[in-house]
Amino acid sequence: MKIRDIRASVHTTSIKVPLLEGRVEGYGRAEQKEFVFCEVETDEGLTGVAITGHFLARSVVTALEQHFLPVVSGMDAREIEAIHQRVWQALNPRTMTGVVSSALSLLDIALWDIAGKHEGRTVASLLGGARTKLPVYVTFGVPQYDVDQLAEAAKLQVAAGFTALKMVVGVDKGGWREDARRIRAVRQAVGDDIDLMIDANYLFTPTDAKYLCRAVEDCGLTWFEEPLHQNDARALADLRRTTRIPLAAGQMEGHRWRLRELVEHQAVDILHPNPCYCGGFTEVRKAAHLAQVYNLPIAHGGGWPLFAMHALAGLMNGWILEWHIGMVQVGQQLFPGSPQAENGTITIPERPGLGLDVDRDALRDTKVSG
Repeated sequence: MKIRDIRASVHTTSIKVPLLEGRVEGYGRAEQKEFVFCEVETDEGLTGVAITGHFLARSVVTALEQHFLPVVSGMDAREIEAIHQRVWQALNPRTMTGVVSSALSLLDIALWDIAGKHEGRTVASLLGGARTKLPVYVTFGVPQYDVDQLAEAAKLQVAAGFTALKMVVGVDKGGWREDARRIRAVRQAVGDDIDLMIDANYLFTPTDAKYLCRAVEDCGLTWFEEPLHQNDARALADLRRTTRIPLAAGQMEGHRWRLRELVEHQAVDILHPNPCYCGGFTEVRKAAHLAQVYNLPIAHGGGWPLFAMHALAGLMNGWILEWHIGMVQVGQQLFPGSPQAENGTITIPERPGLGLDVDRDALRDTKVSG
């Protein structure tokens, strides 16, 4: 079963955010306007699909079609380690991240989809089949909300059955003090029995992160996600020593060596490898095994839950899945009939591979020309 073709394209859409009028362009923060869709085709007619995010999206398409395809064309689509080995040797011998990691993520995810379809098994099963259901947390707390809207939106999500919520911090003009007010407003709105996570998306200095931690330590946060610039492992380890709030990071790291740095520096309590960015399921599995050695759970951040759910379900130390309101809507648009979160959990579909059917009309309608 040989790789015959790799096709990739840039897409965009708009989403509906509760309590905000009209539709919001893109699928999250202001810069999250575009994403990349990829399809890998074999000579036996089996195809696999994948998605990655907005980072240098057009360059990712070019990398796949003009660089990756000549390197892997004709290789057996099931021999994924061999494919990784050739890609590393030919295209990334210096272990860079960025575009090459996003492109490899797309190729790898599509190959696992193909393997699952060929074997008649889910990707989660191929990865180990540790569980068929996952707990889910909803990323709801967009920066467009004022404090009152944020509290109301949190109550709406709890009413919808979610028992774990995540909100964005680090973007308000009021700085960490305003973030503290917003966190307290949500905690007061939902009570103490709801898990509450915060995500700074790398935006704090170490000092401001310490101030925020000190201000909200009594709020019972489940984790503080990617608090610091550059995911600086040394500074994260220092922050972790000074706060009782668990730290999580890793969703945008491009390969296992960057994830290893977080683990070996004792910089995190929860590791967040995301297959859509770190090199696919193959790299997530290696990161998860590393985390197991250190008794760390892996959880999901960075979105695209219809793909990441297979890693968390398949691997022994998989934990909780991010249900990002924007990326969920992208998934519902492109993959009709995809699984939905119910009462704070999601069930892995029994269909082989990723279990996703592509809506070709939606794919065409969302494609960015030029």
